[in-house]
Amino acid sequence: MSIKTVAIVGCGIGRSHIVEGYLPHPDKFRVAAVCDLNEERLNAVGDEFGIERRTASFAELLADESIDIIDICTPPGIHREQVVAALAAGKHVVCEKPLTGSLAAVDEIMEAEKGAKGTLMPIFQYRYGDGIQKAKHIIDAGIAGKFYMGAVETFWLRKPEYYTVPWRGKWATELGGVLVTHALHLHDMLFHLAGPAARVFGRVATRVNDIEVEDCASVSLLMQNGAFVSLSCTLGSQQQISRLRLHFENVTFESNHDPYAPGKGPWQIIAANDEVQARIDAAIGDLPPVAPRFNTQMAHFHEHLSGKGPLPVTSADARRALELVTAIYQSSDSGADIALPIGPDSPKYADWRAKTR
Repeated sequence: MSIKTVAIVGCGIGRSHIVEGYLPHPDKFRVAAVCDLNEERLNAVGDEFGIERRTASFAELLADESIDIIDICTPPGIHREQVVAALAAGKHVVCEKPLTGSLAAVDEIMEAEKGAKGTLMPIFQYRYGDGIQKAKHIIDAGIAGKFYMGAVETFWLRKPEYYTVPWRGKWATELGGVLVTHALHLHDMLFHLAGPAARVFGRVATRVNDIEVEDCASVSLLMQNGAFVSLSCTLGSQQQISRLRLHFENVTFESNHDPYAPGKGPWQIIAANDEVQARIDAAIGDLPPVAPRFNTQMAHFHEHLSGKGPLPVTSADARRALELVTAIYQSSDSGADIALPIGPDSPKYADWRAKTR
């Protein structure tokens, strides 16, 4: 099994990629370089993990043939250009959420993928953990039955000091607010378990902080399978929780409430009766444990690069999540119910920023 060399670009969330995603798999990855414009942060991460190669030059890493994977953890406003450049340089690419800031830009990235030597994997690490694995296994096995209704809650807290970082809270650089940089994870989990949405009605507002982008959102979804789902998001909750509660014909699932790892177990899995419980026990009794977050996503990525499994998260997954964001912003501005999918004819296709005040 070949060891892939990795360059981390952006040492903020990039540090978590190292700790959770790469260090647990020394037989699969070696972090060979770190890149950051902040020299103090660059050296702190380099010193902590004994990484000698340190640079402020993204172009230098692209030109280095010894680097297999470019892991992009930079502010969202420059993701598109960095992803496209890394693909053009023949690199495999990992990119933090949001992949980019409009459906037009997502489609540009997907076009660049077609002729690329390397593979792009967006980050959706909340998909991984014992809790969500058991729920997905039960659903995919057909035990849960018809999906009736659900609620997804992203109740987090961000105070003014969070927005002292210059790129945060602005359309041009953060690309959006609670929907884009916080709740996107939970909404991807919903789609991962229950499939895509068909229609969207939403409202967004800036009520908590003095910023450009939204920090509160309320959304109603009609799923393609006919279920109703409500999405509630705020950055003004005094107790931080992330929660999915999904009601199926035979089972109700409720995630744990850990704001940053809701995929971990234990989840509540409530069977309709003893017969359903017996089927559940048989289906998940021998499932191996799944490490949460980046640990498992990176392990699956290496399996894919080694020809041993599917790509765990695709650009199509990222587009689906960002299509939801686009529809919510369009609905909030227009007051209309928005049908999916969204294409170039949408007024939000190239620029999704919304009226938040």
